[in-house]
Amino acid sequence: MSLDSHWYPILFTMFLWWFSTGVILYLDGLPRRTFRWSLAGASVVVAGALMGLAATAEQNSVWASYVAFSCAILVWGWVEMSFLMGLITGPRVTACPQTNNRWHKAWFAFEAIAYHELALLAGAMLIAVMTWDAPNQLGLWTYLVLWVARLSTKLNLFFGVRNLSEEFLPDHLKYMQSYFTRRPMNLLFPFSLILSSLVAVTLWRATIMAGVGPGETVALCFLATLATLAVVEHLFLVVPINFGALWNWAMASRRPASSPAAPRT
Repeated sequence: MSLDSHWYPILFTMFLWWFSTGVILYLDGLPRRTFRWSLAGASVVVAGALMGLAATAEQNSVWASYVAFSCAILVWGWVEMSFLMGLITGPRVTACPQTNNRWHKAWFAFEAIAYHELALLAGAMLIAVMTWDAPNQLGLWTYLVLWVARLSTKLNLFFGVRNLSEEFLPDHLKYMQSYFTRRPMNLLFPFSLILSSLVAVTLWRATIMAGVGPGETVALCFLATLATLAVVEHLFLVVPINFGALWNWAMASRRPASSPAAPRT
């Protein structure tokens, strides 16, 4: 396992996952009057990312893999930012109505995020069109791995897990908590964990197969690391660990300037 073909993509993916999440959380914690500027700046970045995806679609080199992967993360980040800033959520912007009917609650939950899901679909379709039938499909696969992992997380939050991560929700989205369920685990969770683990293992095995070129190896490392992080994020849902501490620096924008951060217990 050479350093440049495996460890560099692994470290790059981990850093980009951690840092990009933190940047979004930080910007989302600023006063709402700043959101238009944050989204405008992010839109300019995404325009460049789409150009990067188009420019690297016909290339399978190592640098093209880095560019395509980074650009897909930026497109994904814009959609997530638009959700957290309340721009693209759903037709229901209130807490879940009181009901004992699980199907009714599921429909209400879908209404709360329907536009966001459509935006995610639009992002996938846009990347697919821009890289259609091209050799370098890393951007699309990166986006799809993120999408499936996030969908699994949303379903598990709905059915019930120990850690709801409600501290990450900004004040204007606090009503989303009413669609979550707190319990030690749900029946879907083991399947989510097993399937995501199988995907990660399959991708890791592919990275060491003979005949895989340097560009393909780097691309597979990106996807394998991303799938492994999806497994870790699922574990975060149930283990009694304060994983939110990873982004304490980003949550600083939500604390009053005159008040020190309260210690976590």
